[in-house]
Amino acid sequence: MKFSDLTRTKHVDDVIHQNDEDPEEGETHLKQNLSARDLIGFGIGIVIGTGIFTLTGLQAKENAGPAVVISFLIAGFVSLLAALCYAELAAAVPTAGSSYTYAYTTIGEIFAWIIAWDLILEFALGAAVVARGWSGYVAGVFDLPQKWFGEEGSVINIGAIAITLVLGWVAMRGIRESKWVTNGLVVIKVVVCLFVIAVGAFYVKGENLNPFIPPAKPGDSDSGSLTAPLWQFVTGIEPSTFGIAGVFVAAAVVFFAYSGFEAVANLGEETKKPARDMPMGLLGTLGICTLLYVGVCLVLTGMVAYQDLSEGDAVADVFDQVGLNWAGILVGIAAVAGLTSVILVDLVAMGRIGFAIARDGLLPPIFSRIHPTWGTPVLMTGLTVAAVATLGGLVPISVLAEMVSIGTLFAFVVVSVAVAVLRRTSPDMKRPFRTPLVPLVPIASVVCCLGLMASLAVETWLRFLVWLALGLLVYAFYGYRHSKVGKRVEATEEVA
Repeated sequence: MKFSDLTRTKHVDDVIHQNDEDPEEGETHLKQNLSARDLIGFGIGIVIGTGIFTLTGLQAKENAGPAVVISFLIAGFVSLLAALCYAELAAAVPTAGSSYTYAYTTIGEIFAWIIAWDLILEFALGAAVVARGWSGYVAGVFDLPQKWFGEEGSVINIGAIAITLVLGWVAMRGIRESKWVTNGLVVIKVVVCLFVIAVGAFYVKGENLNPFIPPAKPGDSDSGSLTAPLWQFVTGIEPSTFGIAGVFVAAAVVFFAYSGFEAVANLGEETKKPARDMPMGLLGTLGICTLLYVGVCLVLTGMVAYQDLSEGDAVADVFDQVGLNWAGILVGIAAVAGLTSVILVDLVAMGRIGFAIARDGLLPPIFSRIHPTWGTPVLMTGLTVAAVATLGGLVPISVLAEMVSIGTLFAFVVVSVAVAVLRRTSPDMKRPFRTPLVPLVPIASVVCCLGLMASLAVETWLRFLVWLALGLLVYAFYGYRHSKVGKRVEATEEVA
């Protein structure tokens, strides 16, 4: 195994025209059914969920106060830098593989495999976490037994398994069916979010927003602990909460609320006009979600003092505190709809990622088979559903939620690098959308992403590295030997 073999790349033209070739027996192509509006629907469907209903109150109370608004803006700005890079590649190279394929065409096969393995972790773990959250929320609304639907004392979480199987059937059934369900759920939760902002604005008090950035105070002295942020563990600096440092710590955590928007890029092959619709879908998703996040944060921290915010259900609780108990019903509807759509889009994205990897030979080719009627990678999606249902049903994984953020940030770094590399290696490639100020924007994206990654816990980094090590073993024993790009290179060398 030579290093040159590990860094072999897939030509951009091969990616663009891979569906022009006759499919292998039993395969068809993904069907182009999506518009820019549908892409925005999928994007909002996966982004607005757990973050807006839980992280807002928690981070305002523990780290940032009313300045949690700034934390969301910082996380949104980092996401915007990455979105500009995603938009260029998604419009020029519409593919089901997203950042995996972008890495394959720029920095090499081994890096493409690493990012693919990372994306599998991000979407599967994210879906499982949200499935358990959905189950717990439903248990609270309908007073269901915690043993089967909650976290404490739960052996098998029936609720998480049930919602995963139902939405898995929708994801396998077809992209149009997934689109209809997702768009319907998105309409519900966006309307209710706007309701929260509009009604809550009448109960905002200026004194609750003053001081906007609470003064810093010492935090827990755990700078040497594996639960400490990486930068703190390395430097030994004593932790603090609130103040400017608290705002940035909160930004690293609430970045979870933006994770998933890049799933839109995985739908490139199923988009009618990707050159136009992919940038609109990515940037439109990010813009709408950021506005909703900022609006909800301002209302929450303005309605009640940040010290009195609920850590579990801040949005519903603030209305209870001002005497609008009936509003909690509408918030509950939005929460259930929000979490449901997140799970569905995660499952859809996972199926497309696995399809792209198998099509390149890095996974068994059976996973690249497309159902002749439904037009979806049904086996890969089914395997994803089984894995997510198992994790969500059996494993309490709330402590691993940060791994979703580290996976997303790592993917953003790769995509940002890919934009700069492709500008040099393929300067004449047709680019319907061009990332502005290259290489400054990609460099800024990489620096900001690495900065947020450094704010994640040391134990999160260790789990991430263990997962990557397992992925390298899979690549060494299967992917490297069955790579279609590798076989083409070997065939060319034999002819030469």
